[in-house]
Amino acid sequence: MSLRIYVWDPLVRLFHWTLAASFTANAFFTDPEKNLHRYVGYAIAALLVFRLLWGFVGSTHARFTSFPPSPMGSLAQAGDILAGRRNAHPGHSPLGALMIYNLFLTLCVISLSGYMMTTVAYFGIDWVEELHEASVTWAEISITAHILAVLLESRRLKVNLPAAMITGHKNLP
Repeated sequence: MSLRIYVWDPLVRLFHWTLAASFTANAFFTDPEKNLHRYVGYAIAALLVFRLLWGFVGSTHARFTSFPPSPMGSLAQAGDILAGRRNAHPGHSPLGALMIYNLFLTLCVISLSGYMMTTVAYFGIDWVEELHEASVTWAEISITAHILAVLLESRRLKVNLPAAMITGHKNLP
């Protein structure tokens, strides 16, 4: 028997999938020298601003107060994983929250450094381009870890986490 709860509102889900598609497009398909790459980057920056605001005024599980960064909570969750204990969380788990903050900050750095490269003051400055490229690489590593963690936690907890980000509902055991 499971408990079906509403977790992710439509704006959180739209943000998530639009951000995923936009990052994928810019990281793998658009030409960094073309305007499309820059416009997609601006769209990502706008999505981040929206999510920042929604983190203060949005639905319960969208609010930052519902998933504060918690080193102790993260250690406890890691202990649960190692001990084989299943403790499903309604919203983001403590480790999931750390990943969300990591991705949010990394995407902010990518957006800011990308914008800086279009300005007269920073155009052609090596450290700005290197920061941008390193941040993209870190985002790719983090996103890969995020996807793997979602799949592994879905299996371990017997909670279909990808389906929850599509439907908005989690079925908790």
